[in-house]
Amino acid sequence: MTDLSIPTPLHALHLGLGGRMVPFAGYELPVNYPAGIIAEHNWTRENAGLFDVSHMGQAFLIGPGAAAALETLLPGDIQGLGARRIRYSQFTNSDGGILDDLMVTKLSDAGDRLFLIVNAACKAQDFAHIQKSLPDLDLDIATHRALLALQGPKAAAALDRHIHGVAALKFMEQRDFVWRGEILFISRSGYTGEDGFEISVPADYAHDLAETLLAEEEVKAVGLGARDSLRLEAGLCLYGHDIDTTTSPIEAGLNWSISKRRRAEGGFPGADRIRWELSDGLKRLRVGLILDGKAPAREGAEIADDTGEVVGRVTSGGFSPSLGKPIAMGYVPPRFAAPGTPLSLIVRGKPLSAKVVAFPFVPNRYHR
Repeated sequence: MTDLSIPTPLHALHLGLGGRMVPFAGYELPVNYPAGIIAEHNWTRENAGLFDVSHMGQAFLIGPGAAAALETLLPGDIQGLGARRIRYSQFTNSDGGILDDLMVTKLSDAGDRLFLIVNAACKAQDFAHIQKSLPDLDLDIATHRALLALQGPKAAAALDRHIHGVAALKFMEQRDFVWRGEILFISRSGYTGEDGFEISVPADYAHDLAETLLAEEEVKAVGLGARDSLRLEAGLCLYGHDIDTTTSPIEAGLNWSISKRRRAEGGFPGADRIRWELSDGLKRLRVGLILDGKAPAREGAEIADDTGEVVGRVTSGGFSPSLGKPIAMGYVPPRFAAPGTPLSLIVRGKPLSAKVVAFPFVPNRYHR
């Protein structure tokens, strides 16, 4: 472990399983285990992968009007959520750029208690932003809780054996469950494109819960490498790469996360730009790309049109184990965004043929 990296509550478990540890967002996490990234990726697609995501930020936003107040910081419809339902949204700045993306659970019909999960690298600034912007509300940062993700088509069966009733959860729904006398906050959601669950557990119980799940024949530990290849195949954004303060939700293709009411009413940072872009004012758009051949294009590779002119840049890229070919995503002007459009990705000075495809690269299998 590096001097600047923080261990998660599962650190000893990762070492015991032979995890190859790397610093990530200030923490030390496994990039993979001895089986390797491709094996872990395929296992999650076919069975159930257990991920340690305890580096993510968890917090409760509490107080009268919390849902309405949070809407002043993001374009998502939080007031319109039913109790225990989850919304994906983004904190935006005054220019409509994305400060971070997050998941918000409305814990009560009154909207006076919310549960937030934010990205690890942004959580300090996110929480400071909330406290400064919403001083009348109480932000309870849940540093005492770990977070596990169990993802894959057999996740529900494996988890329900130990926490009965969890298989009845709907997609983007959260409920409280009791395990060994402790309350777990479990949502049916995730970051792989597969059915699965995110489990917020008291840190002192995380190791025991992980070992209990790993004892199931369907479940194996999976690291950051396969987490990234799975989310890329699902066409999901990674903050700091595919989205950041220079990109808006509309450029990123996240229009679906902004309801009609929020579009009409505005009232969130950058609303003027975002509403203008919704009315065909886009200058660029995030697209998916499949490459010919086997050589991948990584983040930063230039995207060129059929004349050789550079028209964009890759933000994420790698080899797709499910498709057996390289895939990437990046930003191009709208005239190059239609599926089937031929483009070239410049890798080590050489153009690699590619074409635009619709997201996701691999069909999502969320529980519906």
